[in-house]
Amino acid sequence: MALRLPRTIRLDASDTFVYQPAAEPGEWAVTGTFLFFGVDTAKLSGKQRQAFRAGFLGIASFGWSTLAIVTEASEGERAAAVEHLAAQLVRHCGAPDPAAARAAAEEEIAFAQSLCDHQPNTLLGLQRTSEGDHIRETFRTLHRSVARLEPANAFRFVAVEEENGEDVDIAALAERPS
Repeated sequence: MALRLPRTIRLDASDTFVYQPAAEPGEWAVTGTFLFFGVDTAKLSGKQRQAFRAGFLGIASFGWSTLAIVTEASEGERAAAVEHLAAQLVRHCGAPDPAAARAAAEEEIAFAQSLCDHQPNTLLGLQRTSEGDHIRETFRTLHRSVARLEPANAFRFVAVEEENGEDVDIAALAERPS
């Protein structure tokens, strides 16, 4: 199988309203959960809370994206993503030295790569919850319907797979009074 990594994607402008900062479309992405270690997530509010609940971290901007897309990558692109993330870990997270940052970046990229065991252009969604001192991540995939021939948009992704998650009845949620 070809090497695949997640990239940020923006299907509409909503990420620019719900995240500060929002990732730019097309950035290599990691889950970014490490930014919430040691944080009292119950005290998060607004855009920080939304980043915790559902954000993928764009490596270039260190901004957030609701969705990522499985994308083929070269070994050189992967190596560049590791180096760029390592530099960001030094800049934003106080990594003690470049070697430690590179090791952490390699782990994050390897985990992001493990999420991409799907066909290219598969959308990835993320949900985080806090369970005591632990953070739980649930990942979902959305695939284009092969029965539809018209161009794709956010409302034509129909097949959903959940990994490490609970069953969610979206139709029932939509019918519940708010």
